[in-house]
Amino acid sequence: MTTKTNELTVGIGRKGVPDLADVAGHWVGADEIAHLPSLRNQQGQAHVNHDLTSLSWLAAPPFTFGYHTGELRVDGQVPAAQRFLWKPWGVLREHRRADGLLVTTDTRMALNRDLLLWRIEVTNDSAEARTVELAQDLFAMAAHSEVGYGWLYDGPWNHGMHHDFMALERIRATTEGAEPHYLLSPASRRLRLGKPRIPGIQRDEDHGPMLLDDALPAHVSHDKAPEPRAGVAGAVRGLRVAGADGEAILRTADEPIALTPDGETTLAPFALSTGLTIGFELRLDTAGQSGTVLTHGNHPDSLQIGVEDGRLWLGITGEREFTDAELPVGAWRRMRIQVEADHVVLRLAGAEIARTRHWTESQRWTSRVEDGTVTFADSRSPARAVHAFAGPPAELRATGAGGRATWTHRIEPGGRVTVGIVCAYGTDAGAVSAQARAAAADFEATARAGEDGWRRLWANMFTPGNPDFSGHLPTFTTEDAGLARTYYMGALQALYLRNTRIRTGEPVFLTGGPRLGPTTTYFWDHCEWSRLYALLEPAGLRAWLLRVLAGPYRDSFGVENLSGGPLGNAYSSTDYALFRLIEHYVCVTGDFAFLDETTGGTTVLAHLERLGLGWRERRNPATGGVLADFGDDPWQLLECVPTYTGVVASFNGAYVATTRSLAGLYRRLGRTEEAERTEVEAGQLAAALLDLYAGSGRWRILRPDGTDTIGHCLDFGLVAAALHRELPDGTRREMADFVNDRLLVGGWMRALSPDDPIAAASDRPDHGAAGAFAAWPGVTAHGLARLGFPDRAIALLRDLSSAASGGLWGQAMEIVTGPDGRHRARVAERGTAVRDNIAGAAGAEAVLSALFGINPTFATGGTTALPADLSVAGVGRLTQLGPVS
Repeated sequence: MTTKTNELTVGIGRKGVPDLADVAGHWVGADEIAHLPSLRNQQGQAHVNHDLTSLSWLAAPPFTFGYHTGELRVDGQVPAAQRFLWKPWGVLREHRRADGLLVTTDTRMALNRDLLLWRIEVTNDSAEARTVELAQDLFAMAAHSEVGYGWLYDGPWNHGMHHDFMALERIRATTEGAEPHYLLSPASRRLRLGKPRIPGIQRDEDHGPMLLDDALPAHVSHDKAPEPRAGVAGAVRGLRVAGADGEAILRTADEPIALTPDGETTLAPFALSTGLTIGFELRLDTAGQSGTVLTHGNHPDSLQIGVEDGRLWLGITGEREFTDAELPVGAWRRMRIQVEADHVVLRLAGAEIARTRHWTESQRWTSRVEDGTVTFADSRSPARAVHAFAGPPAELRATGAGGRATWTHRIEPGGRVTVGIVCAYGTDAGAVSAQARAAAADFEATARAGEDGWRRLWANMFTPGNPDFSGHLPTFTTEDAGLARTYYMGALQALYLRNTRIRTGEPVFLTGGPRLGPTTTYFWDHCEWSRLYALLEPAGLRAWLLRVLAGPYRDSFGVENLSGGPLGNAYSSTDYALFRLIEHYVCVTGDFAFLDETTGGTTVLAHLERLGLGWRERRNPATGGVLADFGDDPWQLLECVPTYTGVVASFNGAYVATTRSLAGLYRRLGRTEEAERTEVEAGQLAAALLDLYAGSGRWRILRPDGTDTIGHCLDFGLVAAALHRELPDGTRREMADFVNDRLLVGGWMRALSPDDPIAAASDRPDHGAAGAFAAWPGVTAHGLARLGFPDRAIALLRDLSSAASGGLWGQAMEIVTGPDGRHRARVAERGTAVRDNIAGAAGAEAVLSALFGINPTFATGGTTALPADLSVAGVGRLTQLGPVS
């Protein structure tokens, strides 16, 4: 079903900035993509689902939506979307029935508004008139909160606010129509008695690779107090887990297992399944206590039994059912949990005391019909929402937490009918209702205004002195349509991930989403488009850097931009990433006074020195004492490659570059002695790094306990960028051939060579052998050009758009094999990979750096102003390039 990329790219770039509709987005079949399209509106984000209308993962801080927004039924059935068309302003979904009925929907988040729009169009392509019933389920499980927006951000569930990635993905999967049940995780998890671990998507082990299938640390913001986690004082005995056939899966001895508020007893892992039972005797030793008795795993959707004020409760997948059952102190009571596909039952001494419900039976939200609209109210926050309609439904009803609007139309052959639905949300019920009614009354103009707004932003990105950005991007004119598409899609990637509401007066560029991070910026991902960032939004980059440098950036991977606080664990890339961002900002803008600004108790220059010379404090005598040793936790480096620890080539190459850059800056500042010292140190680092070369494009890894050899694109990219002058000609050729022969495939690439010994244990599509992170082709193209292979860089950059699955690039593009046996790339969904990622702009960055040689650096004094325009034979021309103020 997909239109071939080479057909799409004809003419792109010949006349400069293309029309926004031509940059990205073409029809793709549901069978061709793994990750469904997203929606954004410069202040929020959401995901479309497998059906024709529902949305999930809607977050527009301070608002979030839970579960999904409701499916469309056509003649009583929920049609699945057969194909999708993404554009920045919205997503089209389509289903064609065998009887000639075509249903097309257009779903949008109105630009810069707390407003959702749906257009439903039904066309009768048959030769007979048809009567069609359209019934749209209506849910708006919205919540309002100013806190809790980490990478794993809080979303509303019937029981409270928390992030539950796996459970919401199972709920989204029900919109495919194949599997109606979502309650049970298929993962094998350990049974724990006592105090639960921190909720998140956690590993049971303290070390090991992160494959992201059922594991992710709790990267939550620090502005919200964590939920109290405690066990109970008591004991469990005679625990038995049995399958539906009655066969025992797990059994403990009859001797009591003591429970304490701070203790944990870990038992064997197993998966929940229909018909499974968990039986045990429980004794509580203190009256009126609150805490957890039993947890299956340590995930947000874990099956749990606990007590609150002495009374039992049952919890699973966002639900918690409280009982009136209070156990007498010191007495043993028999408990039995019965697991079914769509509910769980808790029995005490044989009597049922709790049963979980379907999410649509929520007790948290209420709905009601009001004068042709459906209103929604959250009992736990001031959030309010209203559905209104362009064309009144024949029937409108509200039940519990949701509602349904129904239309019945007779459609003649060749005829069509259109229905418009809006949903406004906010905290003022009257204002929300007025907004919804106004948008529904002028539905087409409201939809058109959003599209026009996106086009205005796009044009202004390339216009000097525009009102929307503090800078602008250069216009790229070329006869090479593939290069033009890579450049302009990269620019659109940055625009699409821009958010103007999180920080008043400061535009923020998010790292990814929508399933994660509606307010998050990763340092590493940000640096992959640092030249473009400094050109497009220099004032915003300056403000962002001052905020970041004021915090504990060495102990985090990024920032949560709403609260301004740090986020996540330490990353070994941070020194390189922040140095590059500062260097490119100063050298592109010429704002050397920025280095004298004070933030975080010292000057920006002092921070820059700490970052650029960070290798000095990382040296380890056990690994040679010259190069930086990054420690033994793979989570701080490539996460999923367990051997990539200790002394690695990549970031040591980056330290060579930052040390040389500082030497050039010291000379500019008249600090000659320090300049000479750092030049010598850079040379020592470079010499030691060259000794790591293992031949055939691969590099050695040094650890105190041994040595490994690896073939990874990160080593190639950062070493080629930093040491291209030192590398012997033969080594350059081997490195370039390694990339060509082992990594490049299907219009994209693999991060790790598939024949690497560790590849089987690194099956992740961003940093492992299954595919590559959004930035890696751009980084690799830059390295190829620096090694003297610009033609190979051009060939790589030319094909990147084919991997974007009909939209823009995601966190990871995975390599798959088509029916014709050929490899191709698509945006990966598995694990916790996000659909959108700012690092996809690295392809456009490489057009500037690899093909036009725009590599601003302190190493040469940082004083060379950008020319107004720049041409390269066989590539094209950049105009309106500089200067930038």
